[in-house]
Parts: sequence; structure tokens; C-alpha cells
Amino acid sequence: MSDTLPVREALPALTEALRTGPNAVLIAPPGAGKTTLVPLILKDEPWAAAGKLLLLEPRRVAARAAARRMADTLGEAPGQTIGLSTRLDRAISAATRVEVVTEGLLVRRLQSDPGLEGVAGVIFDEAHERNLDTDLALAFCLDLQSALRPEIRLLAMSATIDGGAFARLLRGGPIHASAPDGAPTIGPPNAPIIESMGRAHSVRIVHRARELTDARDLPEAMAGTIREALRENPGDLLAFLPGWGEIRRTAERLAGLDADVLPLHGELPPAEQDRALTPGPRRKVVLATSIAETSLTVPGVRIVVDGGFRRAPRLDPATGLARLATLRISRAAAEQRAGRAGREAPGIAYRLWTEALHRGLAPADRPEILEAELSSLALDCAAWGAEPASLAFLDPPPAGALAAAGALLRDLDALDAEGRITATGRRMARLGTHPRLARMMLEAAHEGEAALAADLAALLEERDPIRGREAPSDIHLRLDLLQGRDDAAADRGAVARIRRAATMHRRRLGVPAGAEAEGDAGALLAAGFPDRIAARRGTMEGAFRLASGQGARLPATDPLRKSALLAVADLELQGTEARIRMAAPLDRAILESRFPDRLRREEGAAFDARAGAVLARRRLMFGPLVLEEAPLDAVDPALVAEALAVAAAERGLRDLRWSDAARQLQARIGWMRRAEGEAWPDLSDATLIATARDWLAPWCAGRTKLAELGALDLHEVLAGALPYEQRRALDAALPTRLALPAGRSAAIDYAREVPTLEARAQHLFGLARLPPLAGGRVPLQAALLSPAGRPIAVTGDLAGFWSGSWAEVRKEMRGRYPKHAWPEDPASS
Repeated sequence: MSDTLPVREALPALTEALRTGPNAVLIAPPGAGKTTLVPLILKDEPWAAAGKLLLLEPRRVAARAAARRMADTLGEAPGQTIGLSTRLDRAISAATRVEVVTEGLLVRRLQSDPGLEGVAGVIFDEAHERNLDTDLALAFCLDLQSALRPEIRLLAMSATIDGGAFARLLRGGPIHASAPDGAPTIGPPNAPIIESMGRAHSVRIVHRARELTDARDLPEAMAGTIREALRENPGDLLAFLPGWGEIRRTAERLAGLDADVLPLHGELPPAEQDRALTPGPRRKVVLATSIAETSLTVPGVRIVVDGGFRRAPRLDPATGLARLATLRISRAAAEQRAGRAGREAPGIAYRLWTEALHRGLAPADRPEILEAELSSLALDCAAWGAEPASLAFLDPPPAGALAAAGALLRDLDALDAEGRITATGRRMARLGTHPRLARMMLEAAHEGEAALAADLAALLEERDPIRGREAPSDIHLRLDLLQGRDDAAADRGAVARIRRAATMHRRRLGVPAGAEAEGDAGALLAAGFPDRIAARRGTMEGAFRLASGQGARLPATDPLRKSALLAVADLELQGTEARIRMAAPLDRAILESRFPDRLRREEGAAFDARAGAVLARRRLMFGPLVLEEAPLDAVDPALVAEALAVAAAERGLRDLRWSDAARQLQARIGWMRRAEGEAWPDLSDATLIATARDWLAPWCAGRTKLAELGALDLHEVLAGALPYEQRRALDAALPTRLALPAGRSAAIDYAREVPTLEARAQHLFGLARLPPLAGGRVPLQAALLSPAGRPIAVTGDLAGFWSGSWAEVRKEMRGRYPKHAWPEDPASS
């Protein structure tokens, strides 16, 4: 065990803290040795004698590397004292004292073993990354510690952690317990923070002189900087790029380089990952994603070239779909990356952005819990038996994302109408995958279909093996790859990973080895993605509508473009619609047999967008999708009027003729509602749209087409919302026109931010002040115009204007318009 690791100086304080209290926070710089040394020291502490330690790593690559380094330190192989558990790898024995696990597996273990029997402590490495499963696992562990296992130890470690926030969280009480005036908090003390200053070597930072004009230029700029850096500096080089596509394009531009160019990302086979992490005979250039940002040590690295971007999932609230977005990294991530160059000796870090841009970067990356789709978290919390609000999170899950997650889980039969977990939901939670995929696997009716469901789940968890913008969408082409069909365009590494994951899912479902996958892929996908069942729009090839109401498209060349029904598994947002990336044809008979409770037959009037009219129809519906329709001879006229009103509202009432008189009346009523309260009706656009069934439908009687609504007198319609006495009160309080001197009058525009009377200045001579509106409860301002009709002043205090600013205005106007009278005292003229 090395005595040179800088974190060793902090170990006495850390061991003391965990002997006297249950939790602690360790802050140590990159390369200090916390991942390697801390678990080896803590496993021999008295409190750990009765169990083992779990070391949580956020990524599979980091978990494998950490387990191997600790095992090498002990002169062993992983699987003895040091164990490893990831989704696809397992090396554990009865002798294991430290088990390195990935974040998702820890959540699964907590669900199957809520007491964590035989576990003495849990170490959360790289806790600053704030991945969703890490936050959830920590919340569960704190709940477990509070209710059942007060003796279990919890340790959060990082180089850039918010120590104060984690210390408050790990004390076991609310993390925002400080009084606003700074008074002492009530409850247990914060967890102790132990800091190791470390002995990291100096790293010189070099910024690019000019920004990249386009992120697509990154591979070219990266390759050029790598060649320059290797010429000017000794040692191996680690480069950070957002994803495997940029890694591939950068590697192509480094052809002929006198060094080994090695990729490093989470989708590589373990042997290829090991090549990047093992010293070789030649200089080495490692092209990595953000997985090399923390935890991993790449030996020999003295140079870092940072592209400054990362890829992360982002939820679109409008569609409920997550998409991978290319984002700027934070300053904290930039520091982590630069620190890779100073682990073994002084180094240099090239940043492909300017110092000015660096100052504007976010201090830290936003936690995933604030950005992600939360159905997995919601299901896990329901299975744990706790509302998310009752658990200790550094950042509470957003209410909107939780509501969307609950709606999806109810749609998947995982939660009942009251939000309680169902028997199906408990089975889904035990499968340890996304709720959609779990529900799909539970839909399998026989062994062959279970094998097919396992293959589908594995396929959708991993990267699509058939890439490219024009790749066909039929998911059967991907399934055929798993059965051995050769395709030169397929990603063989992805196919191998999918097969391994499929084997794991088959084992969980109890499917015998060698069972042949059979059944209807569309029916299985429909069970997991009921909101993405898609029906073709009329006769338009490639145009579909999803059961969620979202529009979706297939390219004109896609073989599935003519399908009547599809079960869509993967979508990519493109503007206001989505591009279907993976789908399977869906037979209507299967849809009806599998989801009889989701079908409904209705007769009545419905708006047809193509005809622009309400038509009488008999329909078979699946959510908003029309599976079958036929004309009806007659229908209740009131239903026709209501359907037309609803259609007009869905189009924002833009088919109505909004005259200026109608807009002025709407605005006047709005001002009276602000002045006098709810005695006046709410006729705002939003309310009119929301209540169109009530006020507009009666005026639609006898009409069937949107085009016919333009004949409505909207001023009359809105005036009809007021009783006679209220109309009189409105005219008295807020007149449409104001009498001016010399027998003139001017209109008042109530649709402005402040009601405004607009008139030539001469027409206001003799008016000492503006009259009050609604007894002074509604403001009024005057816009004074020149003889040419151009604005010269706006005032809400006409008397003050005449006695003050008018002198300067008069001087200017006399020069411009000498033939007009410009009195010194307009109020008395």
C-alpha cells in the first residue's frame, strides 16, 4: 500500500470522524488517492469488522479501474478482498470486504435488500457529479440510517464537492435548516468535513485565442492542438471530447501521428478500455469523453486538451421526451479535467475556448435531478414506500417533472389512481431497468415472447447499432443483428453489448439459455410506450400522430412510412415534430386485444382539420388516435356548435374577426376588473380560450365551418357578457372618447399598457388636467402629437407637463412649426 498518496495525511481525521459519528465528507484534489486508499483503510476500522464497504462509482469504466487498482495494491485480482459489481460484470466472493458498485446497482440492491444486511458503510465517490441514481441512493441510505440502521456509515468524497451542503445533508436533518437571520440550527450537528490539500503538481493553463465559430469544427481544432501539444511538451496526452462521434472524427484527423491514438468511452469493450488505461511502449493520445474527468487515472498523462463540451440528457417538458444535448462544461468540470495533467508531474492543459468565455461558464454543472425524466425515481420512491418530498435530497425533484412521471407510471399500470404502487409496479421495480422497458418485459405472455422482450429492452438501453440520419426505423433490422445477421454498417461493439445485456435480462425473467425469441415486437413495445402508439394521418405517407398528441414523421424513403399503426420506441425532436428513429408495425387487432380498456367508441360531432368543418362521425378511438371512423346521418346541433367552439379555441380564436371595437371593449372590461374585482367578468384571451364551450358555442348555432365564424360581431358577443346596468357603468367609468376643448373629442386606447388619449397638442390647449377614469382607479395618459402627427411627449400629469416640460417642447415646436400658435400657458388658452 503506497505511503506517497497525498490523501494519507487526512486519514487520521477521517477515521476519527467515522469512529465517533456516522457520516463524514472528504474533500481531496484529483490524484490524491481517495478512491484507492480510503476504502482500504476504512475496511479495517472496528465499525467495519462486521460487514463490508460499498464504494459507489458513477460509471462502469471508473468502477472497473478502481477495483483493479485496489486489488493490485493488495496483490490480488478483483473478486477476492476487492469485489466488483456493474450491470454487465460481477466479481464477488465470500472474502470480499470492499465491493465497488455502479450507482444504478446500489439503488437496485436497496430495493431488494432495504436493510443492506452485511454492509457496514457506503462510500459515495465523486459525489459532486450529482447523478440521479447517486442522489437517490444517498437519499435511501439516509432514510435507512434514520429508521433502521443508525450504525451504518456514509461518506461522500470529491475534489469539487459543495462541502457545506453535503455536511448539512449528511447530518440526517433538513439541509436548509439555518434560520434566515443566521441563528444556530436546531438538531444534530453537520457531518464533519475533512480536507486534504494534497500535493498535486502545477498545471499551466493555455486558452485558445479565438472561439470556435461552430461546435462541428471541434475535431479539426482538437487534432491541430494535439499535434502542437505533442511537439512542444513531453508525456502522454488526454483529450476530452463530447462523444464517440467527435472521438472518431478526431482520430481520423490524427492519422500518421507518431503515437498510439486510443479512444476511451463507456461503450468500449473492457479490453479496449484497459488499453487506454495501461502504459504502453509508445507515447499515447487518449481521446475520452467525460468519463475520464474524475476517478480514473490515465498513467503517464502530462498534457490535457479540453474541448470544453459534454453530452447530457435533457428533458423537453412539451413532449416528455429526453434528448442528448451538447453542452458547455462548467468551471468546476474544467478544473477537474485540467487536474488530470498534474497527477504525476507538472503538466499543461490546453482549453479550446477563450479566457473571456471561461469567466462566463457556470460554476458547476446542474444536477441531473433538475433536468432528467423522473419516472424511474418516482417508481423507486413508491417501491421504497416514501414520497420524494419526505426524503433528503440536496435539490428536491421538480414538481412538474414528478407530475409527468406519475402520469406515465399510471399509464403503465405501475401506480393506481391515488399514486400508490401496484403489484405490477413492484414487479417492474425489481427488474432494475427503466419503467417503460420493465412494463414491456412483464407484458410477455410466454417464454419466446419473454426472450424477445429481453432483446428489445437491451436494444433500447444501449446505443442504436444502426446509426446515420437515413437509417431505416424498423426495429426488426436491429433484432436480426442479435440473431447473427451480418451488416457491414452495424456497430459490432454495440451489438456485442446488447447481446450481453439481453442475456442478463433473460436471466432475470427466468428465460432458459438458448430460448428463441418470438412474438410480436409491436405489441410488446405498445405495452411500454402506450403514449407513443402512432397512427398515420389520413393518406399522408410518413406523417403520424402519437397517442400523446405529438406529431411525428418518417422520411419519404423509410419502409414503414405507409404503416397504418406503429409502436414507436425511439424519437428525436426536430423542431415542433419528432423524427421516428425506431419503431415496429402494430396490428390493430393486437392493439384491441391487448388494450381493450383504452379503446372507446363514440358518436357525435368532431372537427376535421382538412375540411375546416365539424362533421358527424362514428369513431373508434385509442386516446386521441382515430382507429376507425364512418359518417353519421344526423347529430345533435348543440354538439356541432360545441365542437366548432372547441376547434376555434384550439386555434387560439384567430378565426374570429377581432375588430378594434371588440379589442377596446375587452380591454375596458379588463381595466374595470382590475379596479373593482371579480364583479366584472374575466374576458382575457386565455380565459376566453379556456371557456369557449360556455360563451362561444351558443353563437356557433347553425354553423359548421370555421370560416363562418368570421361573420360574428365579436363586439356584440363580448358586450353580451355584461348586464345592462354594468354596460352603463362601464360607459360612465371608462368612456371610449374624451371631450376636448373647442368641441373636439379623442378616442382613448385602452389596449395599451396604460390607457392613452392621443391628440395633437393644439387640440389639448384649454384642458388644464386629464379627467380621472373610474374615479381615479384607472390611469390615463396623453400622447401629444405635432401638427404633422408625430409624437412629441407622453404624460400622465397634464397639469404638471404644462407648467414644467412644456417650455422646452414649445421652444422646439415654434422653431419647427412657426405658423402655429404655441402659447406659454396652454392650460388657460
